[in-house]
Amino acid sequence: MAYSSIVRNTFHKIRLSTSLGKNLGTRSLAEVPLRHSSSNATEQNESIIAIQEMHRFMKDCMLAVGCTETDSNQLAETLVHADHRGHYSHGLNRLDMYVEDVRCGATVSGIVEPIIIKETTSSASVDGNNLLGPVVGNFCMQLAIKKARESGISLVVAKGSNHYGIAGHYSLQAVREGMIGISMTNTSPLVVPTRASECILGTNPIAVGAPGLGDDCFVLDMATSAAALGKLELADRKSQKIPIGWGADSTGQATEDPKEALKGGLMPLGGIEYTSGYKGFGLAMLVEVLTGILSGGAYGPFVRKWKVRSKLADLGQMFMVINPNFFPDGFRERMQELMDFLRQANTAPDAKGNVLVAGDPERQNIAKCERIGGIPYSQVQVDYANNLAKLLQIDQPKIL
Repeated sequence: MAYSSIVRNTFHKIRLSTSLGKNLGTRSLAEVPLRHSSSNATEQNESIIAIQEMHRFMKDCMLAVGCTETDSNQLAETLVHADHRGHYSHGLNRLDMYVEDVRCGATVSGIVEPIIIKETTSSASVDGNNLLGPVVGNFCMQLAIKKARESGISLVVAKGSNHYGIAGHYSLQAVREGMIGISMTNTSPLVVPTRASECILGTNPIAVGAPGLGDDCFVLDMATSAAALGKLELADRKSQKIPIGWGADSTGQATEDPKEALKGGLMPLGGIEYTSGYKGFGLAMLVEVLTGILSGGAYGPFVRKWKVRSKLADLGQMFMVINPNFFPDGFRERMQELMDFLRQANTAPDAKGNVLVAGDPERQNIAKCERIGGIPYSQVQVDYANNLAKLLQIDQPKIL
């Protein structure tokens, strides 16, 4: 099926095919009340939902709009994983985006599969065929893991992909196999490069995972922008100022006004030029080189704008795996020694706790979830999920 016949510019109003068995009329997901956009669930008025139950709910949402069982499971697993690790901005918080993408035909499910268009023993180029990002991401990372087992190092790139959740979800797949995993993706242009006055690059996250001993591991999962878009949105709703270096106004000047920053754009990691924002700009460019440009997908200003569904996203993504077994023995022991040394480092007088290695905050959130028997969600998030369930005519997530 040609892409042009799939994509329909119907973001605000869309009728579902009756073959889906859901008579949703012309109501758009834009009518669902705003979700909680903070990076962490609130401590007050939290509701606990079991991991399996949240997975069921997310899966049912995707099935309701016509996704296959396999694709729905992969999407649900990715989003639940984000919430479980404490990355609430990329879990339930983003569910409606995936639902709407499929509803309006901007993303497909079941029509095609990812295909390998070029391949060697240690590399591959994949066309994601506009499938859900997690479907493409899982396909590519598993391929990279397989190649690294045989060749030591592998690199797989994909074009024709979509938003794939947290980048760390894919790096951790390699870590679980005892290998180093690296994943990157470009995104919609939301970042104003140093000295520019317009958004040209995305938040372009980088994730690197490396195994220590047992289940311990280093997991860096970071955007190359100074702050997430959701943090600006939250500050705007609360009428709060934002730190200088988070956002720029429409002229490219740093601003403390979130409303002006939302009209302008995010700033690179490091903020203004004086505080080394050009380094974050350089990292974002690095991601573009290894994703959109290397894969043959969209890149920079040519990636579709955030939540615009009149054209394909065509995101570029990169998956690299390094097998320590092809290098000097003792990698995991050395990795563990360094992490332990850092955690035991002398702390500054005003430190709020011990030094944390990348991945430690997520482990703390996972431990909290295990302790309370599920994932904590704010009431705003629960209300959002319940409204989405009502719209899609599925069972609401059950609260413990």
